Amino acid sequence: MTSPRAEFAPHMEHYTFVLEDQPYLGYFQYGNEKTPVSTTDRHGFRVTPGPAGQRATVGDDRPEGPARVLAGSSAVFGVGATGDAATISARLWNAHAARLPWLNMSGQSHNSAQELLLFTLFLHELPPVEDIVLLSGVNNLVLSRLPQEKQGRHGAFFDCGPAPDVVPPPDQRVAHASELTLRHLRAWKVLADGIGARLTFVLQPLAPWVREVPLLREQLLFDELDEVSNFRRFHNDISTMAVGRAYADRLAAGCAGLEVPFLDMNVALGEVAGPEDWLFIDRVHCTDLGYDLVARQLADRLDLV
Repeated sequence: MTSPRAEFAPHMEHYTFVLEDQPYLGYFQYGNEKTPVSTTDRHGFRVTPGPAGQRATVGDDRPEGPARVLAGSSAVFGVGATGDAATISARLWNAHAARLPWLNMSGQSHNSAQELLLFTLFLHELPPVEDIVLLSGVNNLVLSRLPQEKQGRHGAFFDCGPAPDVVPPPDQRVAHASELTLRHLRAWKVLADGIGARLTFVLQPLAPWVREVPLLREQLLFDELDEVSNFRRFHNDISTMAVGRAYADRLAAGCAGLEVPFLDMNVALGEVAGPEDWLFIDRVHCTDLGYDLVARQLADRLDLV
C-alpha cells in the first residue's frame, strides 16, 4: 500500500536534511548543491529565482542594487516546496512584493541564536538591504523541551542530546522560548538599524496554531510522520491554539517594546485559507499553496510592494 507521504508528497524524498558541519553555525546546507527540488549557492543559501530568468542569492549572482532579506529556518528555506520557484522568497519576488529581489537567508534546523549568527557572518556579502523579514519562533519553542543543562546561556540546539522523557509544562516552555527569541531580536534590531533596514518579526505558522482540525490529507501525513518521530510525544502540549496565541502575545508585547513590527502568521493564514486549502506537508512546513499564501500575507500586511 502506498503511504500518504509517497502518494501526496513524493518530492519530499529529496529533502534529506543532510547538512554540512560548519564552524560557529554547527551545521548548514551544502554549497553548490542542486537536487530535483532545490538549488544552493556557493555558501549553501537557497537560490531565489525571479522574473525574466533572474536569480538572487546571498553569495552568487543577483541584480544590481538593493534587495530584501527573508530570514529564518527550514520554512524560509522552503522545505516542502516542489521547487525553488515555490518558496516564500520566490513568491514574494515574482508575484506579491516584486519591486526588489528577495534573498533567502535561512538555515535548516536553526534556532534564533543560529539565525542571528548566520546573518552576522554573511553581512559582508549583502547589498544594501531595505527590509529584513524574520520568519521564526517555532524552533525555539520546540527546543524548549530540553533540560536546563542543554540550554546553556543561549538556548538549546537540535541534536545536542537525546530527547527527555519529561518536559517542562507549556507555560514554562513559552516563557523560555519568548525570552530567547526577544533577546536575539534585540540584536537583530541593532544590526538592522545600523544598515538602515526595516526589521519585522513574523511568528511562523505551525499547523495546529492555524486551524484546530487539519484537512484529512494533512492528518494522514501527520499520522505517518508520528509513527517515526517523537513530535506528538514531546510537543502535543504546545500543539494547541491556546499555546500558540499565548506565545504570540508574549512575542507581540516584546516586539512592541523593541519597536519592531510583529505579525502572527498563524492568525493571518487562518483568516485567508479556504476550508479545503491544503496548507501543510507536515506541522512545520507548507505546501506550494501554503507558502504562496504566506508570501501574499507578508506583502499585504507588511505593506511590501
